[in-house]
Amino acid sequence: MPLTEVFTGKNGTLTLASEDTPEGADAKAVVDTYAIQTVGRLTDVAVKVDTALKEFYEVGRRHPVSLSPGDIAISGTVGRAYVNGALLMLLQGRGSSPTAFAEPYVQPSFTITLRLADPARPSSSLTLEIGGVKFENWRFTLPEDDFVIENLCFRALTIRAIDRDGGAGAAGGGEAAPTAVAFATE
Repeated sequence: MPLTEVFTGKNGTLTLASEDTPEGADAKAVVDTYAIQTVGRLTDVAVKVDTALKEFYEVGRRHPVSLSPGDIAISGTVGRAYVNGALLMLLQGRGSSPTAFAEPYVQPSFTITLRLADPARPSSSLTLEIGGVKFENWRFTLPEDDFVIENLCFRALTIRAIDRDGGAGAAGGGEAAPTAVAFATE
């Protein structure tokens, strides 16, 4: 059965995981040092997938006759009401270190996991796994009469959606199996 829960931001968590690459090793060093496996004090997390669809129009027609998929671009933004250098370090890596490192050095790459789960139905959840993430830019504002927020934009290589509906078949306890789609084979 498809997941039909309605969530708010209070139902969500964002975690970071390193990848098995030189960029991932630098990300792991930052995540472990700042203990930000689960990132807190987040605001306005947004994820965008753009497929760059192209319409094909024939002469004499006002409506397109076909839609052709283009390149897939995955991006997003994160706001955080806490500033300690961790996310800036994930943007620039060794370039944000207080001690100088000889260039070139890698830009950290990591995986973002966004998980939405209702505490009343913990076996049902929606998880987005965003892989090959690199922060694109970092912005910090110091307002006169509001919270200090750091804002980051990111780009990613992959995204997966994992729906788990524990309502029907979660009799044994634990986490429900992901919902599987049966695609036709050629």
